[in-house]
Amino acid sequence: MRKPRDIDAELRALATKTKELKSRKITQLGELVIATGADALEPEVLAGVLISALETKAPSSRQDWKAKGQAFFRKGEGRKLAGSGVNASSDRQSPGSNAAG
Repeated sequence: MRKPRDIDAELRALATKTKELKSRKITQLGELVIATGADALEPEVLAGVLISALETKAPSSRQDWKAKGQAFFRKGEGRKLAGSGVNASSDRQSPGSNAAG
């Protein structure tokens, strides 16, 4: 006879996994803001820029932004952001290191 499934335990595990994924998403978004130098902007300005990007319907603008984003990730470590005076790798940790310990 098969062992019955513990639905409650499965739901708790899924809830825990959901919390972990949301936390990781927030952390990665923060790291992206820092890596691009956008942490130097006032929060209101950064929010306004993001809202404007979401409201933009022009495909050419979105294509340009996408190309810049892809170039940013391709360049990786040591990329100097144009016009920002911020080195994208200055706050990054070496691969495999963990700040949380």
